[in-house]
Amino acid sequence: MQINRLLPKLELPYLCQGRFLLRLLVISQALSVVLAFSPGLVNDPWIRLGFISLFVHWLALLTTLFLCNFRKKLNQLHSFSLLLSCLMIFELLTVLVSFVIFPWFESYGLIRHQSVEAFSLANMMISFIVAIIAMQFFIIHTERNHQIRAQSQAELRALQARIEPHFLFNSLNTVAELTQCDPNAAEQALLDLSALFRAALNAGKTVSLAEELKLSEQYLSLEKWRLGNRMQVCWQVPALIPELYLPALTIQPLLENAVRHGVEATNDISVLNISLVESKKAVTLVITNPYVLSVNTKSGNGIALENIRKRLQLHFGAQASLHSSIVDGSYRVKLVLPKQIGEA
Repeated sequence: MQINRLLPKLELPYLCQGRFLLRLLVISQALSVVLAFSPGLVNDPWIRLGFISLFVHWLALLTTLFLCNFRKKLNQLHSFSLLLSCLMIFELLTVLVSFVIFPWFESYGLIRHQSVEAFSLANMMISFIVAIIAMQFFIIHTERNHQIRAQSQAELRALQARIEPHFLFNSLNTVAELTQCDPNAAEQALLDLSALFRAALNAGKTVSLAEELKLSEQYLSLEKWRLGNRMQVCWQVPALIPELYLPALTIQPLLENAVRHGVEATNDISVLNISLVESKKAVTLVITNPYVLSVNTKSGNGIALENIRKRLQLHFGAQASLHSSIVDGSYRVKLVLPKQIGEA
């Protein structure tokens, strides 16, 4: 269809969440005030405001509920068909709410000498104008998101390329030593190293949380060969890894920092703790390692953490967070990843 070429690829976001519903109620109430206090009306404006607010809020919430329930099917349509379907749903619900609330308007004298059909038709005209305005904002918002996403993807590749994989050089030395004493271990180390090389080349791409954790295990396996008993790793991860996607090489650099600035900085046996906890709305990863104060600790950690924060912001927005702190002689990093709302 020719008109689809003029529209960007439109997809309905998941609307049934607190922040959107709050904005919807505020906008609905503002529209109710405008309709209730329009000039030329002789009825008590406060009574009109109450009934119009009830009408508008019912219509807004019912429309949102329908769009949430049929979101996946609607997003399979072309852009023009999507807009037309949303408009039809909005208009049909306008008629439904009009027929339900008409007796109340009539009993309080808010409408005179007007049939329910005329009342519904007038409401349909108003809702049609509101829907057209909302569609325009939706199209503008989508076009802006496409531009931001393209820019963010470019920035993400640049930021990810700046992360220096120091472990690759250390691992090559480890493999060279293992070839002399344990060829089988050297072969496994090379397989782990090749996986890490592939991950380093995936700048700007997203991977599943399970893949990222597997890569982290391979990295720690390489470091275990190099550091021996100096490093003890304690995993607290559920058997079923949550289905979640994140930028490649997000967790591994955090573990690399823990090894470089925690384990390597002391000659004592160090315990590296990694725990993963799933909640209803997010997945939280906590990494703790011994804290050893040195000249390069603050600057090294700071640069890496800031890079990862920027990558998370580009991918998740403000929903993801990365915090670090020193607790009881241990350096603690807390990574919070939001679940993809509405995809279940």
